[in-house]
Amino acid sequence: MPKYDLEDRTEKFSLDVIRFCKNIPQDTVTRPLISQLVRSATSVGANYREANGANSKKDFANKIYICKKEAKESRYWIGILEKSIASPPPEATLLIDEAQQLVLIFSKIASNSR
Repeated sequence: MPKYDLEDRTEKFSLDVIRFCKNIPQDTVTRPLISQLVRSATSVGANYREANGANSKKDFANKIYICKKEAKESRYWIGILEKSIASPPPEATLLIDEAQQLVLIFSKIASNSR
């Protein structure tokens, strides 16, 4: 498994989710789900970058917690989309796995920052 800089990895996750969403047929059901997913997935990387620029340990821990929360939310929305469309793109399973790995990474960082 390749090693990733976490900033690069969260950016790749965001871009992979955006590409995934572009392959989903949009209708009245999927449109809001896609919107929620794009917001939560792109928030992971944005908050991680903010954490790296935090001016206190408390601020860092708070941003890392938000990263974890947004990764969990992304995992949820990917799963909902996967189950609600007839032919989900095959990347759904990979994205759910990556979201879970990010949750675990941010959980570990959060527990180490206490």
